[in-house]
Amino acid sequence: QVQLVESGGGLVQPGGSLRLSCAASGSIYSADAMGWYRQAPGKQRELVATISRGGSTNYAESVKGRFTISRDNARNTVSLQMNSLKPEDTAVYYCNRHQYGLNYWGQGTQVTVSS
Repeated sequence: QVQLVESGGGLVQPGGSLRLSCAASGSIYSADAMGWYRQAPGKQRELVATISRGGSTNYAESVKGRFTISRDNARNTVSLQMNSLKPEDTAVYYCNRHQYGLNYWGQGTQVTVSS
């Protein structure tokens, strides 16, 4: 059974940084892609960033140049480094594993950007 556990969320001031981590219960090497999504109150869940098995990355336009996704296959973790945070980045952030046409989700971690 696939389990994903996020950590690293919290309250940060505008312009600050946070690093989210996602620990997977099994090897992530075989996953087609790992990613981060977010959902703000009253809005649909949206893609933030993904990283393929081969290491190719994809980012939402709104986070390009500010966020960096990375994966550590040896430790079965995926991270999201978030810099220059803005109030509009406030959301629950979810880790995602995409494999064999299926999506697996973590429970989410809250990120709040406010002064």
